[in-house]
Amino acid sequence: MNDSERLTRLEERYVHLQRHVGEQDKAMLEFAEELAKLRQELAMLRAQRAAPAEGGESREDERPPHY
Repeated sequence: MNDSERLTRLEERYVHLQRHVGEQDKAMLEFAEELAKLRQELAMLRAQRAAPAEGGESREDERPPHY
């Protein structure tokens, strides 16, 4: 393998790695956005769950409608 072929192979690997890193960056950004949404939803659900306890009404003591 001469220097020209070796350089060509290195350039091909470098381009492949650049593309791979770009794809990983995009995936990480998507995961970060999803995580932010899930954290926001979790906070909202926790607030909804805590709200009845603060108001004095407890859903756990409530009888189902068929009783």
